[in-house]
Formats: sequence, C-alpha cells, structure tokens
Amino acid sequence: MSYRPITDVWFLTRCKYKGGVKRYGGYLGGFPERARRLIGCSINEPMLHLCGGLAKLYPYAGGFGPNDKTLDNDAAVQPDFLQDAECDLPPFAGRWGGILIDPPYTEEDAKKYPSGTYPNPNKLVANSLDVLPVGRKVGIIHYVIPRCPTRLDEAGNRVEIAKFIACVGVACGFGNRVRVFSVYEKLA
Repeated sequence: MSYRPITDVWFLTRCKYKGGVKRYGGYLGGFPERARRLIGCSINEPMLHLCGGLAKLYPYAGGFGPNDKTLDNDAAVQPDFLQDAECDLPPFAGRWGGILIDPPYTEEDAKKYPSGTYPNPNKLVANSLDVLPVGRKVGIIHYVIPRCPTRLDEAGNRVEIAKFIACVGVACGFGNRVRVFSVYEKLA
C-alpha cells in the first residue's frame, strides 16, 4: 500500500431504537453517524443498509437518512428490499451514495436471527462494490477485516477493484468484543 488507511477506535453506547423496540444486533449509539462520515455519504444521499434490519428505527439524527433504504432477509423487520444479502444487490436510479453492511459476525451469532444464515463478509463487500459508482465507498462492521476484492482483467491478471481506506475498532464497554469497521473505496 502506498497510502495509509485511516485508523481509530470508537467507544459507543448500546443499541437503542425508537419506541423502545428491542432486537439483537442493532446499531450502537453513535455508530451510523460516524460510519456515514467515513463512507462519505451525506444524510440526504441514499445509503443502502445491507443486513439493515431495523436501521430505520435508529433514533438519533444523522444516522438514517430520508433517502436511505434497508435490505434484509427477515420479512418481520419490513425491509425495503427483502432478499439474501449474498445475491445481486438492487440497483437504484439515483445511485447509492454508499453502503453500510452490518451482518451477523459469526455462524453462532447468525443463529440468533430468524434466517440463521451467516453471509460471507468478503462476498458482501464485493457485491456492494458492484453496485456503487467509482469513487464511492462501502463500510462493513464485523469481527474480521474482509480482503480487498479483485477481478480478472482481459489478460487474466488480478486487479484490485477497491482501495482499503479505513479500519476502526468499535467498542461498547467492558466485557464486550471489539468489532472492526472497515471501509473500501471503489476504483473500477
């Protein structure tokens, strides 16, 4: 790498939703606002919340924008797009300003959700980059840092389609696992 990725650590609060709704795995307080800034997506630009569940119930201003959409495979959370996150993602006429991915972090963790499926983080990042314009970013919060996706060019050489630009530790108090928020910018 000829550049230095952004590195940081965020200490955030537990998940809260509008109306006192409780659900395992929601965004930590303060996370979506900070994630938006690193992804470079203003509050009015459409952002896709992949494995987004109840992201629309996030209670704080600046986290879920008026043009944001959710994609989840759980019909009970009434996502804008009901589908498996590992399938081709929906295009959007106005183009996504960015994509924020918050999947189950382990196979054991996935069992706490209705579908029980653990999506591959590398595939989620690669699929997300496929629907973004060049220069736009995708961020994923997870226990692992996904590899930078590559594609084969006409000559059969592997070329990176994204640049790794940020790696942020995300903590929520003592006794909790630290997550990693990784951000990638689409190159081609």
